[in-house]
Amino acid sequence: MRAKDAVGRYGEDVAARHAVALGWTVLDRNWRCRDGELDLVALDGTELVAVEVKTRRSDRFGPPSLAVTPDKLARVRRLTARWLAAHDVHPASVRVDVVAVVVPARGAPLVDHLTGVV
Repeated sequence: MRAKDAVGRYGEDVAARHAVALGWTVLDRNWRCRDGELDLVALDGTELVAVEVKTRRSDRFGPPSLAVTPDKLARVRRLTARWLAAHDVHPASVRVDVVAVVVPARGAPLVDHLTGVV
C-alpha cells in the first residue's frame, strides 16, 4: 500500500471511530459503485449521514476540508442517492458531513467535523 493510501485509510478509521463515539451506527465504509465511492455511511438517530473524509499529514496548505469542493459535494449527494436506492434503509432525513483529519508526526490525530455541509 502506498504511503498516501495508508494515510487515507487511517483517516477513514479515525472518522469511523469518531462516528461511533458520537453514538452513530456505521452502515457502510468505502461503498463503491460505478460512479464513485462513499467513505462512510452512518445513521445519526433517524438521519442518514454520508461522510466525506479528507486526511492530510499537516495543515501546511490549509485544512483538509478545503479539498472538498462543490463538485465533490455534488458527487457525494449523487452517490448517497444511489446508496439509498441500493439499500433497504428509510431515514427521516439525509445530510452530508465532512470529517477532516490531520495526522501529525507525533501525537493523536486532529479531527474537525463539519456537519450538514451544503
